[in-house]
Amino acid sequence: MADKKEQRRGLGRGLSALMADVETRPQQTGNDGASRPDRVVPIERVLPNPDQPRRTFTEAQLQELADSIKTKGIIQPLLVRVNPKNVDQFEIVAGERRWRAAQMAQLHEVPVLVRDFDDTEVLEVAIIENIQRADLNAIEEAAGYRQLMFKFGHTQEKLAEALGKSRSHIANLMRLLNLPESVQEMVEQGDLSAGHARTLITAPNPEELAKTIVAKGLSVRAAEQLAKSATNPSQPKPKPEGSFKVEKDADTRALEGDLSAALSMKVSIDHKPGQEAGKLTISYDSLEQLDALCAMLSVG
Repeated sequence: MADKKEQRRGLGRGLSALMADVETRPQQTGNDGASRPDRVVPIERVLPNPDQPRRTFTEAQLQELADSIKTKGIIQPLLVRVNPKNVDQFEIVAGERRWRAAQMAQLHEVPVLVRDFDDTEVLEVAIIENIQRADLNAIEEAAGYRQLMFKFGHTQEKLAEALGKSRSHIANLMRLLNLPESVQEMVEQGDLSAGHARTLITAPNPEELAKTIVAKGLSVRAAEQLAKSATNPSQPKPKPEGSFKVEKDADTRALEGDLSAALSMKVSIDHKPGQEAGKLTISYDSLEQLDALCAMLSVG
């Protein structure tokens, strides 16, 4: 009974335990390398997850997967749980793309792995599966990391270890979420690469610069120079008397970046040289971000 309760604790199982359910484990595979399903069920008894974090499924990619399924079948079983509202049905935890493609391929049955997940674990595994398996753009991937951190309390270090990513990769992607929505949309649509977008994170006018980069077809290096010239114009405005703002050292800039990535909000640190005091400023872009910040500050 105690073991069962431990399994139902959601985050108590640990991210690595949930990853084991998303990934193919050696003891579950056959001679052909495919996972062995727990059972094969009629496709009409399988329903999508209503809280699926991914809402966009490209028709062309689904058709390509459907063509593959027609010839090779579904190699990786769907990860499901018994539908809490109807024990005769199953709810998809991971594998909705395969389920949709199977319908396009006119399959009558699908192989499944049945797991006993609670609602929290279902959402967590769905996010992990999207990050690991789907062809996400940089913004979608960053949003997935943010969900794992904010909803489930995971740190960048923990995510990096469990997902096989570097901490800098996760931090750099999450910084993209500090950009205006219009710039993020350009990345999602493929008009702007993640490398180009990263050069705009600290720029004062990222939307205008992004349009210039796309219009002129600038390289990442050229985009960096453009952003630097916008951030540090040749004729800077005179600083008001008594201002203690100075050129920030690398450690301060790195700390700003880490805090910005962790909060998904722009963070600025102004430290008085030679003193212990300073100022930390957190900027939010919406009331939802303000609510999230208040919730984080009020924890404990």
